[in-house]
Amino acid sequence: MKALSLNFWGQTKYWWIVLVVGILLVLGGFCYWFWPAAGFAVSSQIFGWLLILAGVVQLCVSSGTNRPRGWGWWIAGGVIDMFVGFMLVRSVILSEIVFPYFLAIVFIFWGIASVIASVSGRQQRYWWMYLINGILLMIIGFFFLEAGWLQDMMMVSFLSALAFIYWGFTVAMMSYDMKPTVRS
Repeated sequence: MKALSLNFWGQTKYWWIVLVVGILLVLGGFCYWFWPAAGFAVSSQIFGWLLILAGVVQLCVSSGTNRPRGWGWWIAGGVIDMFVGFMLVRSVILSEIVFPYFLAIVFIFWGIASVIASVSGRQQRYWWMYLINGILLMIIGFFFLEAGWLQDMMMVSFLSALAFIYWGFTVAMMSYDMKPTVRS
């Protein structure tokens, strides 16, 4: 009998939707990197809608009869992402003021979740990559806290582009880990 390959996030046939979200996050990050003149208003709106999309995907993955392992984390992440996304989309003025803090919350949450995924998946071959990813996401989150406190718009612009490019690659790579294995 072969051992089942389980990971923290679980496996789902909708892994490709998570891949699409990762690609959209990377594209959004590069757009903001190359066109910073678009400003905070546009970036917070774009990323707000991307967070709403990511939250919907997480809730869809965690629902249904074949819920993946770790579905509670998916629900919590989906609710937080949708809350942050709706707050960013709701008001341009509010989003400009609290944009760095909302992003800090999201990145620190995903960093903690990734560290927990690495600890729970120590039997996996590349568990340490989740640990490094979690630490980097938490560092990015703490940089957003610092940028929000200083109200340094250039720092937030640079961090936003960098963080969403990195986050998009992370989500895209995680989607391949969620792909169900073919049983023979």
